[in-house]
Amino acid sequence: MEDNKETEQKRLLCRFKSESGEVAGDMMDLPLDCTVQQLTLICNAILQQDDQVPYLFYVNDTEITHTLEKALNIDAVNTESVVDIVYQQQAVFRVRPVTRCTSSMPGHAEAVISVSFSPDGKHLASGSGDTSVRFWDVDTQTPYHTCKGHKNWVLCIAWAPNNEKLASACKDGRVIIWDPKSGKQLGKTMVGHKQWITSLSWEPYHQNMECRLLASSSKDGDVRIWDTVLCSTVLTISGHTKSVTVVKWGGSGLLYSASQDRTVKVWRAKDGVLCRTLEGHAHWVNTLALNTDYILRIGAFDPVADSNKTAEDKKKSQEFALKRYHEVAAATGERLVSGSDDFTLFLWDPQKDKKPLARLTGHQQLVNDVKFSPDGRIFASASFDKSIKLWEAKTGKFVGTLRGHVQAVYMIAFSADSRLMVSGSADSTLKLWNLKTKKLEVDLPGHGDEVYAVDWATDGLKVASGGKDKVLKLWQY
Repeated sequence: MEDNKETEQKRLLCRFKSESGEVAGDMMDLPLDCTVQQLTLICNAILQQDDQVPYLFYVNDTEITHTLEKALNIDAVNTESVVDIVYQQQAVFRVRPVTRCTSSMPGHAEAVISVSFSPDGKHLASGSGDTSVRFWDVDTQTPYHTCKGHKNWVLCIAWAPNNEKLASACKDGRVIIWDPKSGKQLGKTMVGHKQWITSLSWEPYHQNMECRLLASSSKDGDVRIWDTVLCSTVLTISGHTKSVTVVKWGGSGLLYSASQDRTVKVWRAKDGVLCRTLEGHAHWVNTLALNTDYILRIGAFDPVADSNKTAEDKKKSQEFALKRYHEVAAATGERLVSGSDDFTLFLWDPQKDKKPLARLTGHQQLVNDVKFSPDGRIFASASFDKSIKLWEAKTGKFVGTLRGHVQAVYMIAFSADSRLMVSGSADSTLKLWNLKTKKLEVDLPGHGDEVYAVDWATDGLKVASGGKDKVLKLWQY
């Protein structure tokens, strides 16, 4: 009884700090039995939030899940010194786990290679080996446009961040821009690449609201920037000695390209000048991810309060997109992760340094896909070794392995609140993972063959998947 009293009286000098290290409020004397709920109330009061915003709290890199005392090693803590409590804001809205297939949408005559929801989550597009691009109505779950223009397999598609255009690229090296409302081709087919196109990436919304410019990478070793209104090449960027596997248009005016020549190159988007070459991989670099990918993808769309108001001043929406980009990049800048055939990943600070921040090992086979969570705090890597690994975005520290697939994992997608993740595999299943418990939440069988593509709508309501069985599936709560 006496001991309990002593603990109750034990107090600590604490201060709240943001992830980027800014101190919030003054130092305060807190009891050791202070709970997460109490810390949330205090934090909201200090930050003068009108509504109760949910937070995660950490002391010495340990999450506080019950009380301050349980998270701290009390014997090792100097009760005279100030303890920093780091707070992380969580997504205000919660995405429900998808648990069932609500629709199987046949229509494609060959494998579905890519599926992608529009930035506002209301529309869905797919690209297939049957040379067509299809737009689907996600409410009625039927196709409303079948777009024919390519003569060969459609390998990749990408929505403009303003929701108004979709780009598709094929095995013949051609790029076509489509109008999602009418399903008609906008302008003429863009020709220039000598071999097939491996990826597409639009100029960020906060840099240009018109969404005119588009970057493409190709097996011919070049990256091209296109003006999608004039339908012509603005810039051809050469420098890789082998096939370019992926290109990403970052939020600070840089382009990042990965190649089978084992390097990642950083270019200035406005004139194609090479800033630095990132070396270290021992084999082909297959995949890249930026901690800002999600924010760049959704442009000015806000999943909490949809900002597609008709009278909304466009300038405001651009400022909103820029502000949100800076919020994600504030703590660490724009971070890049590369995954390779050499079974490893590298974490880079590509704006500042050509040396990697970390080399991440553990996968037993090639790394096929890597994605940052929308909040930019963790990233996941999917591998042909049937596993998915989770890593801390800041340091590259290993967090855990998700096991459950019995064949290669091709692709992963996070929910908009960063609490869940879905993966598609050669074993013909999708699996839903809970990132807090790091366990399998739901098994989603139903596809008749390998699942190549998977995407989670930005409004959190639906997951789409496609693959070798030519069928597009929608999954909901």
